[in-house]
Amino acid sequence: MGTPEFAVSALESVLNAGYEVVGVVTVPDRQSGRGLKVCHSAVKEYALAHNLHLMQPEKLRDEIFLEELKSLDADVFVVVAFRMLPEVVWSMPRMGTFNLHASLLPQYRGAAPINWAIINGEKKSGVTTFLLNDKIDEGKILMQRQIAINDDDTAGTLHDKLAEAGAELTVRTLDALFDGSIEARSQEQPERMMPAPKIFKTDCAIDWHKGKNEIRNFVRGLCPYPSATTTMLNERGDEISLKIFEVSTEEGDGGNVGEIITDQKSHIKISVNDGFVSIISLQMSGKKRLSVNEFLRGYNVKNWKLKI
Repeated sequence: MGTPEFAVSALESVLNAGYEVVGVVTVPDRQSGRGLKVCHSAVKEYALAHNLHLMQPEKLRDEIFLEELKSLDADVFVVVAFRMLPEVVWSMPRMGTFNLHASLLPQYRGAAPINWAIINGEKKSGVTTFLLNDKIDEGKILMQRQIAINDDDTAGTLHDKLAEAGAELTVRTLDALFDGSIEARSQEQPERMMPAPKIFKTDCAIDWHKGKNEIRNFVRGLCPYPSATTTMLNERGDEISLKIFEVSTEEGDGGNVGEIITDQKSHIKISVNDGFVSIISLQMSGKKRLSVNEFLRGYNVKNWKLKI
């Protein structure tokens, strides 16, 4: 059971390991974009390409879906980046249902563990398999694997590392369940919990009053999606919405917070409390992503101001 590309890695590994996948459950098709084009989930695309039995229920308590699911007589359900399951589903298979989560539980429970780990400046992350129960991300842990977060990692690069590690951990967990060599353990409650709530568009605006390293981690943690954002005002006072994908930092006396410093050729630096943040790549609304050099060839920002 899964939806995005992250789940495809696990599904592919399970198949390659020789397990029989009797069914794949993913979200219904959705219309999106200006042309309302029908979009399939990444998991559906993979399932169709490999002739796997596919189910796309609107409601997970639908009687027809539940009967079909039960008829497959699966030994275990594997859930990766899907939806919260009702007990009537997760309790169905004889060996239970386990979830692959992109953090070292119990830390970073929630919908966006990869983003928040980088935003918070963590040096490590990982993947966890755990048994589902009636609480979100609180079931007993089966296995974990730790992954280092490098200083240049973004949410995108960490996603790929964790997808690979998670695919391998999924197969190891299945192997251990089937040979009876694993014992689930309860999650220990740390003194300080780091949550990972879903990130909305309104959460993506850069707070230029924060320190330079916090801002850089924020940008890294939202790159490439959903992307950190900021708004500039051009010489006419028009608002220019920008996505910021990559920045670097510089020491120095930042001066007035939010001041834009540019040579109109190679850099756009923003003054912050403890130095400077230099924009490396960015994107205007409706345009393509550009390096700062490319951007400055098309726009004179000397008289622009940052809206903070």
